[in-house]
Amino acid sequence: MFSLEDLLGQQQGNEAVNQISQTLGANPTVTNTAIQMALPMILSGLANNAQQPQGAEELANTLEKNHDGGILDNLGGFLGNGNQISDDGIGILGHIFGSRQGAVAHQVSEKSGLDIGQVAQLLITLAPIVMGFLGKKKQEQNLDAGGLSSMLGEQQQQMQTAGNPMMDMVSGFFDKDKDGSSMDDLASMAASYFQQKR
Repeated sequence: MFSLEDLLGQQQGNEAVNQISQTLGANPTVTNTAIQMALPMILSGLANNAQQPQGAEELANTLEKNHDGGILDNLGGFLGNGNQISDDGIGILGHIFGSRQGAVAHQVSEKSGLDIGQVAQLLITLAPIVMGFLGKKKQEQNLDAGGLSSMLGEQQQQMQTAGNPMMDMVSGFFDKDKDGSSMDDLASMAASYFQQKR
């Protein structure tokens, strides 16, 4: 499995899982299971996009402009915004998954037991964290578009080699063509869930 501890290190990963589970109003163990399903989806989506030179260039430019890894220096502050739905997260997911965002959320919800609205919020929260992680790596290792593409490809390979059960589902998922866009799809799922909670 691939977890936030793998991405951020033990302590920061643990703290993030606890904060996210509080925001979602879900059990930390169940939340962590859902995260371990969602992260491979997001990373594989980015890896697939970055296999094309244009996709890799776009990713490099986006990281350069908007994601320098600063979010990881104040992750508690970002996660402490509670039910705020991040426009940044929605934009990133729209770029990665196109019109299949809802289908991704359904898959993770089905397999983790979290409500679809909770999963939508989880994906929207995780996307900027993943981009922050990539932005930090890009700076630390001085990666260009090709370097980013290679790093994401290696990450994808590691998850497949580790026997991550999500990877079979992920590869089938990205074989289908992206069409259209449902940018507000996840946002409305997450918003309706939090409205019900109030």
